[in-house]
Amino acid sequence: WKRDQDTSPDRRGSSAEGPADSSYRTHEKQVCGPGGLGATPRKTVQRWGMEKVSHFLLDQGFLEFNKKFRENKIIRLELLYLTDTHLEKLRVTSVGRRIGVMTNFTRSKKMHPVDGMKVLNDPIHGHITLHPLLIAIMDTPQFQRLRDIKQLGGAYYVFPGASHNRFEHSIGVAYLAGCLARNLQEKQPELQIDDRDVLCVQIAGLCHDLGHGPFSHLFDRMFIPQARPGRNWKHETASVQMFEHLITSNGLKTSLEENGLILPEDIIFIKEQIIGPIPESGTQSPSNGNQPTWSYKGRPKEKGFLYEIVANETNGIDVDKWDYFARDCHHLGLQNNFDHKRFLQFARVVQLKDGCTTIGSRGKEAGNLYDLFHTRNCLHRRADQHTVVNVIEIMIKEAFLKADQHIVIEGTEGKKFTISTAIDDMEAYTKLTDCIFYQILHSSSQKLAEARKILENIIRRKLYKCVGQTHVKPENQFLPDEFTKLPAEVAAVVLSSPPDVTLNAEDFVVDVIQMDYGMKDQNPINKVYFYSKQSPNIPHNIEGHDVSHLLPKNFAEQLIRTYCKKTDEQSLKAAEQYFTQWCKDKCFPDPVTIDTVRLELTLQSEQEDYKDSVGTERTGSEVKSQLFKD
Repeated sequence: WKRDQDTSPDRRGSSAEGPADSSYRTHEKQVCGPGGLGATPRKTVQRWGMEKVSHFLLDQGFLEFNKKFRENKIIRLELLYLTDTHLEKLRVTSVGRRIGVMTNFTRSKKMHPVDGMKVLNDPIHGHITLHPLLIAIMDTPQFQRLRDIKQLGGAYYVFPGASHNRFEHSIGVAYLAGCLARNLQEKQPELQIDDRDVLCVQIAGLCHDLGHGPFSHLFDRMFIPQARPGRNWKHETASVQMFEHLITSNGLKTSLEENGLILPEDIIFIKEQIIGPIPESGTQSPSNGNQPTWSYKGRPKEKGFLYEIVANETNGIDVDKWDYFARDCHHLGLQNNFDHKRFLQFARVVQLKDGCTTIGSRGKEAGNLYDLFHTRNCLHRRADQHTVVNVIEIMIKEAFLKADQHIVIEGTEGKKFTISTAIDDMEAYTKLTDCIFYQILHSSSQKLAEARKILENIIRRKLYKCVGQTHVKPENQFLPDEFTKLPAEVAAVVLSSPPDVTLNAEDFVVDVIQMDYGMKDQNPINKVYFYSKQSPNIPHNIEGHDVSHLLPKNFAEQLIRTYCKKTDEQSLKAAEQYFTQWCKDKCFPDPVTIDTVRLELTLQSEQEDYKDSVGTERTGSEVKSQLFKD
């Protein structure tokens, strides 16, 4: 950026106006100024007081506003971020005069762009530019903690490239959030998206995963529900709490204010993008796009589309997915079929009949959006719900549960917390990362012996074995409170020819997997609004049959996968018999295992060779009988 050549001091030295503040350094960048900002103490209009603002108004011919601005103690920093709504509250009632004031403010602002923008080289998005306030947030212990939390949890123990962390993903989301917000700002100036809006959206993208625990979703979806049953907790809740802790413990309030985030609704807006509407009590209220009243407080209904950028609760199309699609596929070695850059080209804000606004796309993009959700489903099926990935995460969860009460983490004022209670104190939670795995593994405490043994088995690849998988019809799907009863049900089946080995409920792990397009059994595309080239301001929905007759009819399924903790050959054969009989009793499809599928393909090949050689063919039932006999 162009600087004021006559007054710029050395960035690490001092100026005529006083010494520069202490610098913050990371391996990526160095940022100077208050709170790590690039706002050096130069003679800049951002430091105007009320007198300077008064002279500015007089010079620009706005004498009648001078008194009102003085009464409200408007300084230059606030001047930069005043909106049309603020001017109306200041009783600048004339639309023409408000436009004149806004034009002069904007022109003045462009003369003094933000200093200290930083460039990072990201393996997915290339060279990206970040606002100095984002760098200041990154240079805190609370954000640096994300370096030690794997993006894909236990997948790294299966996919050698899946070593990436929440740290780089969060940076990517912040970058993409800025891209989408600025794209809409430039294409549709009538939306009145100001730089404060863009900065808030980027901060929300940067901080949306601050609340993740060890091994990401393993912690909030598997460990906490069993360690603290009845506790309604999710990582978004912790993200908001960690954001508040990050601001207060690092003294970043001044940094926020110096970058224009001076209004209480700005902080509320950032939190709402992460967790949804926040009622007066401070707890989260359920998000419902069909609510008759506008429940958000950070931004008005006219700017409701901003809430769809980072975490889109309406239809699931958001920059969080854009980044993890590209990043996860890159590190897993899988193909990503969704191009977010194309979506950016066709993204447009449209207004609905109730006055709300939403981000829509061109009608011709409907097929591509189906591909987006199909890609999501494939990524979850092939990586996140991989058979071995799941069993490793199950074993890590069991180790954490056994170690929970024997790990001590120091929090605020020296208070002691365990793995599961650290979520109640952000200072303690800051210290809780994937490193807890190796703390248990390398410990010598007898109290951690059981947990240590489980982790040693993971390292030595002595894993529980999958004995079968089946799928459940929608009308027969199990509810979450029934999941814990399933191992006992499998162990209690009556076999016509009991095996020599007796298995108990403790020998089984029954994993219930929900596969969908992100909205349970609903089609997310039904929630997307499209526009046409001829009528860009008229939103409409597109039915699936108008896109293609090859689209799925169902958008969710439940898989039942069973593992046996005993890994000797006799126990595994017995476990397969138990699970097969349980599926028959439930009228579920016959279960298959990875080995069974591979064997079936081999036998089919042998069958074809045998048919070619002798002109006869075994029946399908004979082949199936041979499968289970082996």
